[in-house]
Amino acid sequence: MTLLVKICGLSTPETLDVALDAGADMVGFVFFPPSPRNVSVEAAQELGARVRGRALKVALSVDADDDLLAQSIAALAPDILQLHGKEPPARLEAVRARFGLPVMKAIPVETASDLAAVATYAGAADRLIFDARAPRDATRPGGLGRPFDWRLLENLDSPVPFMLSGGLDAGNVAEALGVTRAPGIDVSSGVERAPGVKDPDRIRAFIRAARAAI
Repeated sequence: MTLLVKICGLSTPETLDVALDAGADMVGFVFFPPSPRNVSVEAAQELGARVRGRALKVALSVDADDDLLAQSIAALAPDILQLHGKEPPARLEAVRARFGLPVMKAIPVETASDLAAVATYAGAADRLIFDARAPRDATRPGGLGRPFDWRLLENLDSPVPFMLSGGLDAGNVAEALGVTRAPGIDVSSGVERAPGVKDPDRIRAFIRAARAAI
């Protein structure tokens, strides 16, 4: 199968270049100030220009209003918008209609009942991303390095293409793919040496392990 690999939370030219050279299909940039991976408009302009069509650019936001989305789009010129908050289907439809870009919606997963959201977003999202549900006291909804029970996705018949996220790294990505048969994977903290600090060797190792697993 063809596997999409997304490296998210990139914030420096050096680590972006590593991800691109290693063969990432998608590169993600975070527009959410509470995150240690947040990028400024100025940084996003520089980083986005470096991609030069070598991968799809993803702009991640959390419950952002139209003004913030417009700023991120003007800076990054993304190929996809990733909405990682509590945005309902109607919000996705409004964003897609206004900005004319595909929308990927993050679904927090802890129990099987959380997968009911798949049908809810089927007509609104172009892609889903399953991430571990954050603790109640968390200051951000993702990028926490927490996996969920991948067996919940066994035999999932999703009407929308999806990606697997949450606690992935080079050491467990093969197992995760074996259980879920996910057509796409997303990593952020699993390729870092500290929150928000990407490690070039870990990026290369993750992409290498993911490609070897299929």
